[in-house]
Amino acid sequence: MYIKRIYEDAVLASLRNFPVTALTGPRQCGKSTLAKHLIAQYGNSIYLDLERPSDLAKLENAEWFLSSRKDSLICIDEVQRSPGLFPLIRSLTDEWDKPAAFLLLGSASRELMQQSSESLAGRINYIRIAPFVWSELRGRAETAFETYLNRGGFPRSLLAAADDVSYEWRQSFIAAFLERDLREWAGFAPLTMRRLWQMLAHNNGQTVNYSALASSLGVSAVSVKNYIDLLASVFMLDVIPPWVNNLGKRLVKAPKIYLPDTGLLTALLGLRSFEEAMGHPGFGALWEQTVLTNLRTYFPAAEIFHYRTSGGAECDFVIKLHGRLFAAECKASPAPKLSKGNYSAFADISPVHTFVVTPAGSGWPMAPGIDAVTLGEIRVKISNFLEFPL
Repeated sequence: MYIKRIYEDAVLASLRNFPVTALTGPRQCGKSTLAKHLIAQYGNSIYLDLERPSDLAKLENAEWFLSSRKDSLICIDEVQRSPGLFPLIRSLTDEWDKPAAFLLLGSASRELMQQSSESLAGRINYIRIAPFVWSELRGRAETAFETYLNRGGFPRSLLAAADDVSYEWRQSFIAAFLERDLREWAGFAPLTMRRLWQMLAHNNGQTVNYSALASSLGVSAVSVKNYIDLLASVFMLDVIPPWVNNLGKRLVKAPKIYLPDTGLLTALLGLRSFEEAMGHPGFGALWEQTVLTNLRTYFPAAEIFHYRTSGGAECDFVIKLHGRLFAAECKASPAPKLSKGNYSAFADISPVHTFVVTPAGSGWPMAPGIDAVTLGEIRVKISNFLEFPL
C-alpha cells in the first residue's frame, strides 16, 4: 500500500516548471515508489531502471529511443550508471523546450551532482528524498513511535513483519552498500569502512576527531576524512558544521557526525529492539538524530549547525532558514529540563525562537521565547515564524 510522501507537491511543482527534475537520496528510501506513483498521473510516461538489463538494452541506441518519446515524461532510475546520457538529455531538453521532459533518480549523490550539473545547468531542479519521517506515518495504527525510532524510516525496514526481520534487512542493506556500492570508488576498503562506520555509530552525535579515528583504524587522518566525505556524499552520514558567528567565544570548531537513519544506527550497534536501544548510552544521540532527520526533510533549504563553546555553552542545532535563526535542543524525555549551558548558548545565538524537541504527547511554553514541541509540531511551529509559511 502506498504511503503519501511529504515530497509529492514539491516534485509535481518541479515537473511543471523545469524540463528536468532529479530525485536524489539513499538506496531503498522510496524514490522509485514515489516516482512511479507520480508519473502515473501523466497520461504518457515511461519508466526505465538502469539496474535492469532489459531497460539498459533499450538505451543502446539512446538517441533514437529517447527522441521518439518527445511527448512522454521519461523517468530514468539509477541514471548515474549511464553518465553518457547527460549530454543527450541536455540536447533533447533544449530541442523540445518543454517542462516535465525527464525525471531522473539517483543514489550516488557525488557522481550524479557532478555529471548532471556539468551538462544540465539551468535546466535541472534537485529534490533530496529521505526515508520516512514521522509526520508521514502518524495515524497509521500499525506504526508505533517506538517502532519508528528502532527501525528507522527505510520502508522495508519500518514495514517489516517483525523486529528480527527488520534487523536482518538492515544488516543486509549495510553489507550490500559496503560490498557492492563501494566498488564504484577506488581506494576504499569495505572492511575499513565497516569498522569506521561502526566507530561513528558509537560516536553518533559527537564531534569528530579525525586523528583519534585514524589511530584506531591504522590509516591516516586524511584517509579518514576522505571516507567520511564519501559516506556523506552517498547519504550514509550527516556532517553538521559548527556555528561560528560569535567571534568573541572560544568555540568548538569540529563538526558533529550523525548517521542519517536510526535503523542503520541501531543495526550497526547490534541493538535489535526499542527496549535495547532505550537502554543504550547513546539513546539521547539517537533522539537528536531523529530530530535532525525530520528537520532535514521539513526544511530542505535550511542550513543546520551545532553550537558549543569551551566554557560549556551548547545547543544541538542552529537552523538558518530564510534569513532567520532558530535554536533546537533535543531532550529524550517527556519532562525536559534545560541546563545552564543551554541557556548560555541560546543567549549567544540570539535566535528568533528556541524549540526544545521532546517525545512528549504535546508541547507547551517553557519560558519566554522557548517552547517545548513534539516531533510532529516543530514543522508548523517554525513555519509560523517565516514570512512565507511552508
